[in-house]
Amino acid sequence: MFNTGLWKFLTQPFMGVAFCTAINFAVSPVSLAQGQPVLPPSQPVIPTPQTLPPNRNPIIPTPQQVLPTAQQLDTNYALGGGDRIRVNVFEVPEYTGEYQIPPGGAINLPLIGSVPVLGLTTEQAADEIARRYSRYLKRPLISVNLLSPRPINIFVAGEVTRPGSYTVGLSGGAGDNPGVQYPTVLAALTTAQGVTLAADVTQVQVRRKIGRSGEQLVTLNLKDAVQTGQIGQDITLRDGDSIFVPTASNFDKAEARNLAASNFAASPSTPRTVAIIGEVNRPGSYLVAAGGGGEGTAAAAGGGLPTVTRAIQLAGGITGQADIRNLKLRRPTRTGGEQTIDVNLWQLLQSGDVNQDIIVQDGDTIVIPTATELTAAEATQLAATTLSPNSIQVGVVGEVKRPGATELRPNSSLNQALLAAGGFNDGRASRSAVDLIRLNPDGSVTKRIVKINLADGINEDTNPILRNNDVIVVSRNGLTKTSETLNAIASPFGIIFNFLRLFGLGL
Repeated sequence: MFNTGLWKFLTQPFMGVAFCTAINFAVSPVSLAQGQPVLPPSQPVIPTPQTLPPNRNPIIPTPQQVLPTAQQLDTNYALGGGDRIRVNVFEVPEYTGEYQIPPGGAINLPLIGSVPVLGLTTEQAADEIARRYSRYLKRPLISVNLLSPRPINIFVAGEVTRPGSYTVGLSGGAGDNPGVQYPTVLAALTTAQGVTLAADVTQVQVRRKIGRSGEQLVTLNLKDAVQTGQIGQDITLRDGDSIFVPTASNFDKAEARNLAASNFAASPSTPRTVAIIGEVNRPGSYLVAAGGGGEGTAAAAGGGLPTVTRAIQLAGGITGQADIRNLKLRRPTRTGGEQTIDVNLWQLLQSGDVNQDIIVQDGDTIVIPTATELTAAEATQLAATTLSPNSIQVGVVGEVKRPGATELRPNSSLNQALLAAGGFNDGRASRSAVDLIRLNPDGSVTKRIVKINLADGINEDTNPILRNNDVIVVSRNGLTKTSETLNAIASPFGIIFNFLRLFGLGL
């Protein structure tokens, strides 16, 4: 990091070589001296009035230019307010010292006073200081070392958990090799609490300002880091860089699951609020967190992650009318839109496709529709999974042998409830039909008459599947009603007859 005066001093005995070297540097692109990137021949350069130095070729990228690879980002460190540097003035040690660059970017040096170094590399700063000392010193030899770099400011936007501006501290050593450790793109995404599950990590954009009006933009594919562990696309950041994570146009269940397992995704242990509506026993909003998940195929698929099946369990499980083949997951995006994801939990149960058990994120809404057709075999199979509750409770009242609350397996039918209550009360029950009273999720109550045939299998007309808190009312048969009516009418005459007998007036 010596200035050009030092170079001339070391090469003074070899004047011919020095002269040729000077000619060579004179025709080299100015960007090499300024530490700015030189575009390869295949990259066109678009000049603008702001980026045209006098009598020079334009080399500063304009805002319209897009650089396709990470290696083309400018990697030179530019000094700024907060950096701590050491200025070495060789052969004049009393002028050597350490300085904290103020926000204005100018340091105050002995003899020459204020020297602006804002935006310069350490080599450029050494050249500028040597130029000013050359008025007082013969062949001044200057070096500038970065001792402690300032924190850098970055901005992270798009599909991350907490978009915003972040200040990241750097670590630096001393001497000729400061060993500055810069944050990378992956570290910045982790600082923003990870990417969301709606993110497209194949199109992550990094923007870097160059000069006053130039800008570099590079698109990174972080999918490689997820699938192969190679971090070639993970570049180091500089002060003022911005990162944008776009929303995926197409949702891939398998890739989303792989992304959720990466270290730059949102933490799976963080609870997230999810709404679940439709055919569940307790529709509403739930705080879904990672957990054991219990036993069964669906629980094992989640692996303790905050998934769709775990949300269903929190909502009391599916009802007997749930269509688990056509669930919809509505996911809001950071851009104000919404992703709609189809979920087929029947495929999860039949083939073990764990990708169907999607990991949920904050703000998701799960919609479970009503099935138009459900066979008895399917209903029985669903009742044995953790998608259904362990049991449901129905009330069986009226003319049965054991009236009251009855606990049943999920997806049990009306006939099974009657049998669980001991069956009809012999001689008194109406065996032709019962009343089925149901409390609906919207708070309304419906009542319908169901014709009874204990030999029928599950069907909606004569042997429907019951829901939690259903009430079955078994009425008295006609003969019993008539007998009780006559008894009620005859009751006053019976009282009078007994009164007359008491006083010896009766027969």
